[in-house]
Amino acid sequence: MIQTVGLTKKFDGLTAVDNLNIHVEKGEIYGFLGPNGAGKTTTIMMLLGMERPTAGEIKLFGKDLAQNYFEIKRRVGVLSEFQYLYEDMTAREYLRFFADLYEVENPEKKINEVLGRIDLVDRQNELLSGYSKGMRQKLGMARVLLHEPDLLILDEPQSSLDPYGIKEIRDIIMEENRKGKTLFISSHILSEIERTCHRVGIIHHGKLLAEDDMTHLKQQVTDEMEIVVELEAYTDAIGESLRELEFVSSVTNEGSQLTIKTSVGEDHRSRISRVISNNGGVVLSMVAKEISLEEAFVIITEQNLSLLTKEGQAS
Repeated sequence: MIQTVGLTKKFDGLTAVDNLNIHVEKGEIYGFLGPNGAGKTTTIMMLLGMERPTAGEIKLFGKDLAQNYFEIKRRVGVLSEFQYLYEDMTAREYLRFFADLYEVENPEKKINEVLGRIDLVDRQNELLSGYSKGMRQKLGMARVLLHEPDLLILDEPQSSLDPYGIKEIRDIIMEENRKGKTLFISSHILSEIERTCHRVGIIHHGKLLAEDDMTHLKQQVTDEMEIVVELEAYTDAIGESLRELEFVSSVTNEGSQLTIKTSVGEDHRSRISRVISNNGGVVLSMVAKEISLEEAFVIITEQNLSLLTKEGQAS
């Protein structure tokens, strides 16, 4: 659905995007992550044809963007981080303008539908000059949905929203994906990326540092998993037997609560449960605590920053 090969963008000697190769599958929710200044916005501007690459290729829907720009553009819906609205219009007038622009069939019916999905029906006849940042963001999402695009490119879609608004946008993202739509999402709300995305790409200093699903991405940065077990009662025999397991690196206890560190790659909980049971123990609860996407993101970007610093000192 989206493929870049050697994508590069330079500005007056500064390399904002450096030989970027990303691949987004059809029907996938893809999270595009990076610190401020990493090159995310520049990449998105090139994907939209608003910035010309210095080098490299962009393919959307399997077609070269430069050669098929107008055909591709109608199949893409875009939400930018900052909404530039016509403030002397109402929300309904604003959506009608874009419905006419995209030649949407049954425009009034579609406008009613998207206003309902973002919970702005009661505010549809108010001037946009009085809209809050969150309302503007939701209206931008409604505009994206109007012409039923096959690919949604969303830059900070949940910015400025309260928890209810964040859930509304999350529900829309998941619903659109269930319809078979592909979504490319750039966001700083990593907990939402972790909840919704199938795969993520992490960019830093214009370079792609990692591209993978959540499980494999986390495994790249840690070789241990922590399992917390609540027992009816702890005994030394339980602790010693667990320490003898080949995948266990440490076992500590505070009263009846065990903290077990294991190797990653397999689910060891069934074997742990059997060992405890064989030693007369009763498991009340067992929770595997994986590293979060946020923690993995910090580790990956900090490791890269350290590497760049060493390279700079060496030169």
